[in-house]
Amino acid sequence: MLELKRDIYEKLIEWKKQDSGKVLELNGARQVGKTFILDKFARENYKRYFYINMMQTSGKEFLECYHAATKWQPGEKRIERPLQKTFELFDDTFVDNKNTIVVIDEIQESAEVYSMIRQFAREFSCHFVVTGSYLGKTLSKEYFLPAGDIDTLVLDTLSYEEFLGTVGLRDVYDNLDLFGQGETKAYEELKKWYDIYTQIGGYPAVVKCYLETKDMKKCKEELANIIRIFVNESERYFDDILEINLFEQLFPSIAQSMIKESKGSSDLISELSKIIFKNESDRITKKSVNQAIAWLYRSHIIGYCDKLSECNFMDVSYHSRFYFRDIGVARHFLRIAGADQATVDGIINENFVYFYLERLIRESKLAGTSPAFGVYKGGEIDFFVRSLENDKDYAIEVKSGKNIGKTANMILKDGKADCLYLFKGDTHGGCVEKKKYTVPIYLMGRITFDN
Repeated sequence: MLELKRDIYEKLIEWKKQDSGKVLELNGARQVGKTFILDKFARENYKRYFYINMMQTSGKEFLECYHAATKWQPGEKRIERPLQKTFELFDDTFVDNKNTIVVIDEIQESAEVYSMIRQFAREFSCHFVVTGSYLGKTLSKEYFLPAGDIDTLVLDTLSYEEFLGTVGLRDVYDNLDLFGQGETKAYEELKKWYDIYTQIGGYPAVVKCYLETKDMKKCKEELANIIRIFVNESERYFDDILEINLFEQLFPSIAQSMIKESKGSSDLISELSKIIFKNESDRITKKSVNQAIAWLYRSHIIGYCDKLSECNFMDVSYHSRFYFRDIGVARHFLRIAGADQATVDGIINENFVYFYLERLIRESKLAGTSPAFGVYKGGEIDFFVRSLENDKDYAIEVKSGKNIGKTANMILKDGKADCLYLFKGDTHGGCVEKKKYTVPIYLMGRITFDN
């Protein structure tokens, strides 16, 4: 059986070593491999492993044990540490020490169990991990949010470098010179696999399909099935039929907004509503669209991009553009939206760069809450970032041609940025001139913004 090596495994090992005393919440979209990687981590690093799935029989049994441990009648002696007793009733081999891990999957299905997280963190020595594909549900008022008692990790679909690992090219990627001093054959090989990756994306089932069949049509069918399952499952969390129907139109409408909003929008939800509903309707509200978009964001299907006016971090408009969280999904809906090939390729390349900027923000290496593009003197720069490593500002252009954009040159000339990176597919990289560098787009993940 083909096993895909995931970089997050090392982060899980590090979390275990840190022993923070907090519950780990592993976030990520459906079918990115959360349950698989947690099962592997638990079995390989702990003596005792207890798995509870709140959508399956084990979840029902756990709640029954909890209710039995907390049941009390007048005149009876209360059970001390009822939650500890719950686990003992659930499995009599349970021992509360550092060699024990409890994984609670699909925890969004029970507000009662989710609200126990603070107790898991404060009353137990063993390690707890909670996860689920639809944790946006936990924002409902009946869920107690134990912010100070949770560590968080995010598992995305396979990154390009993880994808390369499946074909034995991870070492080539990790060691190839960013600025054209490596072997030509290595650049060409990585570019070939980048073109494949941007066709299929990083969902594990789709990647496995490609590796086993090399059939793009089957890969696209597998991806369409993943999307269909996500939509069907999401509908369970919405009561209003009108909100349910939104999902039928939402994805291609987001893709259309990516094509149309070259300079972003000050009111993205209103713009999206106009795309979805050509005619005014009293039955569909802006609130409904907003809730559906929030659901996609919390489900790790889409991400936001902010806008910096005049490349000024003090003048930011939040949520001015969308990007998808998987390249394959992005290409799928851009094609459905009717974009021509050149437009699709351009947006896909931007989306690819977006992934890595978002990851660096998540790791507190770049400023901001989301990646941002910059508007400057009437023009636009694809992304504008500030490093928290050295306090320098970097302008980023994602190019397909040979020319540097006028806005990028102006930003450098006016001293708005300390450096300009041009990410391109048809280059091996190099220094164009002082403060201007071309980098192969497929090596974007190697850029650290610390020099």
